[in-house]
Amino acid sequence: MAKSEWSFKSAVELSAALTAKKVSAVELTQDAIARIERHDEKINAICVRDFDRALDAAREADAALARGERKPLLGLPMTIKESFNIAGLPTTWGFVPQKDFKPAEDALAVARIRQAGGVILGKTNVPVGLGDWQSYNDIYGTTNNPYDLGRTPGGSSGGSSAALAAGYCALATGSDIGGSLRVPAFHCGIFAHKPTINLCPARGETPPPFPAIPREGDLAVIGPMARTAADLSLLLDVMAGPDPLDAGVAYNLDLPVARHQSLRDFRVLMIDSHPLLPTDRDVRGAIDRLATDLSKVGVTIARESVQFVDFAETSRLYMRMLLSFLGAFFPPEEFADSQTRASQLAPEDRSLSAERLRGITASHRAWVLDAGARAGLRAQWRSLFKSFDAVICPILPTPAFPHDHSPQQNLRLINIDGKDYPYSDQLAWPGLATLPGLPATAVPLGLSKDGLPVGVQIIGPFLEDRTPLKLAELIEREFGGFVAPPLFND
Repeated sequence: MAKSEWSFKSAVELSAALTAKKVSAVELTQDAIARIERHDEKINAICVRDFDRALDAAREADAALARGERKPLLGLPMTIKESFNIAGLPTTWGFVPQKDFKPAEDALAVARIRQAGGVILGKTNVPVGLGDWQSYNDIYGTTNNPYDLGRTPGGSSGGSSAALAAGYCALATGSDIGGSLRVPAFHCGIFAHKPTINLCPARGETPPPFPAIPREGDLAVIGPMARTAADLSLLLDVMAGPDPLDAGVAYNLDLPVARHQSLRDFRVLMIDSHPLLPTDRDVRGAIDRLATDLSKVGVTIARESVQFVDFAETSRLYMRMLLSFLGAFFPPEEFADSQTRASQLAPEDRSLSAERLRGITASHRAWVLDAGARAGLRAQWRSLFKSFDAVICPILPTPAFPHDHSPQQNLRLINIDGKDYPYSDQLAWPGLATLPGLPATAVPLGLSKDGLPVGVQIIGPFLEDRTPLKLAELIEREFGGFVAPPLFND
């Protein structure tokens, strides 16, 4: 079949084409549906299809466009991560006992997307409980990476990243507590943005069958995914802002503008190594090339700084706080096993695995002390951002790895340049931004020698989301961004 002229266009480009009447919303939606039907048997990104309602929404969008209406997402086909409630569609989080759970109302982010004119094609696949950097479950099966079907597309927003990379849509939603926006973006060569903590209200991105009520995230966020940096901002502006049932009673959002509009004005700290977890040659090489390229266009680059946080201690703290949260939902028998193993830890064992065990079984007193340490960490970041505008660093140590569905994650390994490390130690890299609640934008930097996407994350100051987003946009404009996967670039 001939290549569609629309499949890999950006949302900004599609919106302009709709306004200029070069294409209709119905045509874009039909084109996206045909592409999904043509390719998704191999990728399995779209786990719940909602094509009839999508076409109805597209017809409504065309009517609105004909009336001269303008909305940010009007007529744009997009996908929603399975973990977000959509009225009438199942929300399972991959839990088999919840396979028939259907919420009565849309998640707040979904409602805002509909109000902005977005055309929702369906829902994208996730791992069980959103707890993996792979995307598979016993309800919907396994999602494959469009660049190599034998490898992970990332997780937990892996269905969204695969859908974007395969050209099904220009926009998608995701969520992130351990890199679940940024890791899939890295593995599938797209863009994603982890917003500042609580910038985007998560009401309705709720594990079933719990009620969709306002809640503040301690570490977790929801955010946008796209194939271009500018499209991230387009969707973020729709999703962001306080929940009208909660903080929105009194507060309005007014994000500061980006610190700079030109590449040469940015001051960037670039980090490529971790004292407890190395990065492989592909990731280090990509960062080295980017540092060289940015220096050539006048960006102020530093490769180290005495102001940078204690990376090892930050990672240990993150492991404890993350697993303290996640461990609260462990089944009783799994929690009891963790208690037994934690009681056997030697005090001098400061490995990341040991810190995860300590977190699972931590007392409230221990959590309060860790929360105080995190407040101190945020102060360190504020000081750092007086000297730098952004920190650029890896998202994970390696490009996309082969599927590994062995049931016990704590026994899995990740191979980094020929040496094995605990699978879950990879949390250290996304945790750098997650623990202090900072915004971080995932940016693709092309393909490795093996044809797998590589990229970085740009971490910005608290509530200055527009600064890493602008830097990502400038890097994309200067050096290129998304590269379509050869198998699905038709």
